[in-house]
This record gives sequence, C-alpha cells and structure tokens, in this order.
Amino acid sequence: MGLGELAKEQVLYPQESLLMPSKGSTKLLIGIPKESMPYENRVCLTPEAVGLLVNNGHDVIIETNAGQNAKFSDREYSEAGGQISYSSKEVFSADIILKVEPPSSEEIAYMKTGKTIISALQMARMTPEYFQGINKIKATALAFEYIEDKGRTMPVVRAMSEIAGSTVMLIAAEYLSSVNGKGVILGGVTGVPPTRVVILGAGTVAEFAARTALGLGAQVKVFDNQVYKLRRLKHDLGVQIYTSIIDTLTLRHELQDADVVIGSLRSEEGSPCVVTEEMVAEMQPNSIIIDVSIDQGGCFETSRMTDHKNPIFRKYDVIHYCVPNIASRVAKTASTALSNIFTPILLQISKKGGVDELIYTREWFKKGVYSYKGNITNSYLAKKFNLKHKDLDLLLAARL
Repeated sequence: MGLGELAKEQVLYPQESLLMPSKGSTKLLIGIPKESMPYENRVCLTPEAVGLLVNNGHDVIIETNAGQNAKFSDREYSEAGGQISYSSKEVFSADIILKVEPPSSEEIAYMKTGKTIISALQMARMTPEYFQGINKIKATALAFEYIEDKGRTMPVVRAMSEIAGSTVMLIAAEYLSSVNGKGVILGGVTGVPPTRVVILGAGTVAEFAARTALGLGAQVKVFDNQVYKLRRLKHDLGVQIYTSIIDTLTLRHELQDADVVIGSLRSEEGSPCVVTEEMVAEMQPNSIIIDVSIDQGGCFETSRMTDHKNPIFRKYDVIHYCVPNIASRVAKTASTALSNIFTPILLQISKKGGVDELIYTREWFKKGVYSYKGNITNSYLAKKFNLKHKDLDLLLAARL
C-alpha cells in the first residue's frame, strides 16, 4: 500500500478531541484563585482533578502559584489542561469560584453579578459588611461547613477534622518537649506515668486525636454534652476510654491534672465556651491548650485567634495554640482531600445544568447555601449579624 493510500485511510481513524459535556449538561468555567490570606496553603483542586474536569469539557482558570504552597506547580496544572492566569481579576470573573478562605472585599469586587462562590465561612472573622458585599453582586454563596452529602454528613468538615485530629497530637508533642514546654513525651513509657489528654467534644477531631494519643500510650478522657456522641466514639474507637458529660466540677478537676487539652466542640450556632478563665488559671504550668474550634469562636474563654507564623501565646503560664486552619500545616494532604470532594460536586453541577438546578434538586447541596442572588438564606447568620433573611425554599419556588 502506497503513502497516498495510507494518508487517505488515516482520515477514517478515530481522532483525539476534547470530550464535550453530554446533552443536557452545562459547560462550566471554574476559577481557582491564589489564597490571599497569610499562611493559608491549601488549594481546592489538584492538577489531576483539573485534568478530569477539562477532559469532561470544562474550563478551569488557575491563578499563577495558587497551588505552590501545597506543592502543585503551574506546570502541572497547565499540562493537565488548566489555564494559568496572572490576573486575580480574570480568575474571579469565572462562573464558579472555588477557594478555601472567604473572599476579601477586593476579591468580591472582581466577581461578576450573579456568579457562585464556594468557600469556607469562618464565623469568628465574619462581619456584616462581608455579607452585604456578597448580596450586592447577587452572588450565590455556599459554605464548606454546611454542605452535606447523601449520607447527611458534612464531607469537608469530616475530612478537615480527620486531618486536624491527627495533626493536633503532633503539635502537642512538639510543645510538650523540653524545647517549648514541660519536657515530657506525648504518650507513655514503661515505669513512667502516661501523658494526660483531655478532649472536649466527641466528634471526628476527637476520634482521630484519641486514636493517635492512645496509640502513643497516653491517657485519654473525653467530654461532650451529648451521651449518644460519647457512646458512638467509644464504639468507633473499639476501646474503653473515660467519657463524661460536661459538668463544671468534673471538668475542672480533670483540667487541673491535664497535660494537653483539645477543644473540638462544634455546633450550628458556633462553639460553646465551656472552659472559663478561672479554670484555665488553675491548670498546670506549661500545659497545652489546642483550640481547634477557634474558627467558630473557641471553647476556652482565654482563646484568641493566632496564625502559623505566631501560633502560640501564654496566659496563666498555659500554652495556647489557637490556629484556625490547622489542616494547612499539611497542605498537600488537605488539598487532595478537598479536591476529592469538590470534583464530583462540580461534575454533578454540570450534569444537572448548573448551580441553581443542583440546589433545586439536591437537598444535601442546598444545605450549603447561605446567600442566594442577593438574599441571606441562613437564619442563624441573619440573626447573628442582624441582617434580613429570606427562606431559600420560597426563593427556589419562585425560581428567582
């Protein structure tokens, strides 16, 4: 067979091309900005996830160096099919903005009217002006903390809590050492009393913190105000540990003897402050408080927000570690976990025909909405910040 005949036959072979979204789906333009908050190292999509989205016919714009602190390079994103942009304004002009920290007022100004922002919502940093800015551009805004999955759990909270729970004990070990604190090992060795760890809250953070501490040989005691959570924790751990309902006298006594106290109480209304300043003052010198719930207000009266550059302060000679984004210490692991959650959600948004349709048809996704086209739809946020509130179901029924 001659070269001419081979060339003619070649046109009959299947040729490579981008897969277009299936009939009925919507092509998405997704923006991944570089985080502007200091010491926030995570990014919401990995290069592999960007490649999957691009192969499904979507466009992803990544601001240059957005993944640098999580050890993902611009080259990796570009080779996966992402568009690297040197302009924050261009990235924020996308239809869907996916970022970790809530957008700043400057970033909100870059967004086009009626677009979607999906990010964390750190209550301790929120102001009425933030919500007014979101409403002014009639954005649809969803919070990581409120999005559920089909199992009625909160996947982002669960993933970050797993990471935080494992990481807090490594932090505790660092500040128990002679370099920083009491000069004791986290755990226990033969002939030496074990480290005493008190955990407030019996959720995911508590589960993974307790697993790590118990594995090292520490003595663990867990407090929560819900018996069913304590029962579930004991079942999940598979071992008998000390558990107690939160009552002031018992908790006060245990705090006096504790080497490490982990605060991980959380609810829809924020974190209840259960440890008073007086109780902290009675704790041992150089003992450690790690307030994982600081982004929701904190569990300790003496807590105040810190960051990764200056993570600790002392009060009553007790070390306080109150960094809100603990998972950012292990940014690559945390970014991969976020990406694994949001990639399927983005594909479902496309399949359903857009963000509005997924909100309308999927209750678990609708749970994440706190502002819809210029209206605050979360009653707790409206009450907390003295804002007007409209029922999301009514807005959806009107299809505004």
